[in-house]
Amino acid sequence: MDAKKLGFGLMRLPLLDASDTTKIDHETVNGMVDAFLDAGFTYFDTAAPYHGSHSETAFRECVAKRYPREAYTVTDKLSLFMVSEADKLEGFFADQLTRCGVDYFDYYLLHAMNRERVELAERIGAFDFVAEKKAQGKIRHIGFSFHDSAEVLDEILTKYPWMEIVQLQLNYIDWEDADIQSRACYEVCVKHGKPVIVMEPVKGGLLASAAPEAEALLRAEQPALSTASWAIRFAASLENVVMVLSGMSTPGQMADNLSYMRDFRPLTEAERAALAGAAEIIKSKETIACTACRYCVEGCPQKISIPEYFKMMNNLSKFGPDSLDSVKGSYTLALNSGKGKASDCVGCGQCEGQCPQRLPIIELLRGVADTLE
Repeated sequence: MDAKKLGFGLMRLPLLDASDTTKIDHETVNGMVDAFLDAGFTYFDTAAPYHGSHSETAFRECVAKRYPREAYTVTDKLSLFMVSEADKLEGFFADQLTRCGVDYFDYYLLHAMNRERVELAERIGAFDFVAEKKAQGKIRHIGFSFHDSAEVLDEILTKYPWMEIVQLQLNYIDWEDADIQSRACYEVCVKHGKPVIVMEPVKGGLLASAAPEAEALLRAEQPALSTASWAIRFAASLENVVMVLSGMSTPGQMADNLSYMRDFRPLTEAERAALAGAAEIIKSKETIACTACRYCVEGCPQKISIPEYFKMMNNLSKFGPDSLDSVKGSYTLALNSGKGKASDCVGCGQCEGQCPQRLPIIELLRGVADTLE
């Protein structure tokens, strides 16, 4: 793994046309790649779903064709939500190598694993497949990215101790979050001796800005540092973290990240205290007192993911109007995965009868629909 902890996530690349995520601005990416490598960083992360597989081809054009193989490290992923049959694995993997323009991947991860995808991976032999590719020299290191509970993570690492690395969603807002369980999952990795790659350190860009009172607290401690820098440095300061991915979309974001990660300095105790204070301010901005118990979801005839949508609305209240596009993007992803729209609510009231917090869910869902649809 690269001695420097900043990785270039190729998930949110600059575009030629904002309405078409497949039209990547290769010229701008070239400049960002050059700055990244010139600063001594080498780690790139891509996957087939990013930019409709054009992230992989952008890597080929902007990195693999322009630099010798020893100059960079590249990670790709086996996306089981795209390939779910055993006889499709070989072709999927071969196509990824071709699109990336490489003969092998330095790291290859089973993508976005949770309990259901582990069961799928076992059913189609995905664990054995990646082990075979490693034996063939097509993969140097094997791991998985993860979105589930610490309990499930512990089960995976107990059953598959030969997994070498884990990629976790981890940031200072989600550190104690009951759903994402960043701290608990990190501690499971420490227990099993598995190094951690961090994804979403800036929470999809939400932590690039914060409530004015929170930003003022951080600026008082470090006037020259950006708000986003606090999030990345929080993740990079954790001892078991070996890489922090940043999905950089502009040369300005690249320059900002390089300015403090080139000669990385872990958070001091005073900075940790300031960040904890900022986190409390941000969390206090939540407007919907949903505890995500999910009692409301089980009987919903429209399959509306009520707690997930309430969390999105809380993100909007916590991070302000600049976060609207990001929150809408999360909402669209939820709908694309088959979840019902907030406006599909028929007002049956079963959810309100189940809610321990006695929330006016029907009314709140109207607000979700008005804001995000």
